[in-house]
Amino acid sequence: MVLPIYAFGHPVLKKVGEDINTDYEGLSDLLDNMWETMYASNGVGLAAPQIGLSIRLFVIDTAPFSEDDELDELEAETLKSFKKVFINPVVIEEDGSLWEFNEGCLSIPDVREDVSRHERIKIHYFDQQFKEQELVLTGLVARVVQHEYDHIEGVLFTDHLTPLKRRLLKNRLNSISKGTIQVDYPMKFPNKSKR
Repeated sequence: MVLPIYAFGHPVLKKVGEDINTDYEGLSDLLDNMWETMYASNGVGLAAPQIGLSIRLFVIDTAPFSEDDELDELEAETLKSFKKVFINPVVIEEDGSLWEFNEGCLSIPDVREDVSRHERIKIHYFDQQFKEQELVLTGLVARVVQHEYDHIEGVLFTDHLTPLKRRLLKNRLNSISKGTIQVDYPMKFPNKSKR
């Protein structure tokens, strides 16, 4: 089932998510719905807070990025096959150079800005079967994971922008929270007029 994505301004997007355990009710259905919602909205990642759940869970499939002609063969192959569920993740290391990339977010439609992030991370998490995992990630895969990880920490990509950039975006962000925008997937707007 395609779930509505919570828009910028909704309080759930600013909360730190809670860990879940193996008996979290309906986890399998929730994951199916998250995949379906992400694909229906043309995303490469979706975190539980974006569908109104303040839990430490996100899904990622970077395959759409693998079509970029500027990528080397190895990175394109990595992106094509990177599809994972992250439960209770913890980033245990961030290093390497900071690099900028133009990011967007399903909760902040039609806003894209350059965000600076570390090129390498190490992350500890549980997979869909609650098996413990640890990965070292670099490049675009690391960036997508960092973006989704921010969501479960109550951080949006716009929080990484300079105060001036945020001021320049203020009207657009207000329009998103009020729902006075056109979007081609279901959304919940926190400040939408009831008229």
